[in-house]
Amino acid sequence: MQQKHADDVPAETVGAGSGTVRQVLISPDEGPNFAMRRFIMEPGGGMPKHTNSVEHGQYVLRGNARVGIGDEVIEVQRDDVVFIPAGVPHWYESLGPEAFEFLCVVPNAPDEIRIIKED
Repeated sequence: MQQKHADDVPAETVGAGSGTVRQVLISPDEGPNFAMRRFIMEPGGGMPKHTNSVEHGQYVLRGNARVGIGDEVIEVQRDDVVFIPAGVPHWYESLGPEAFEFLCVVPNAPDEIRIIKED
């Protein structure tokens, strides 16, 4: 695979999230070193606090969101770039009024995801 259109890639609901879908644009089978995913979160949607065993490089395509990374909370918008180190707790909240959409690039390595329950 050298080229495809993102609209031709099926979206799947992210079970742990709310109002969130994911497309695997470049799968581990297609890219030898990394995978590329597109996440779309409807206004008010998001992902709970969790950790991944791999790092994330993210590029915001559209919308606005509040993102927690470790003890820091930031607000991101179109053209912002975010790095999340492996093992660091993080979460997302789409602020609207439009959907929050970003690309996420991760290495092709085993990724253990752990949801962190809040007290």
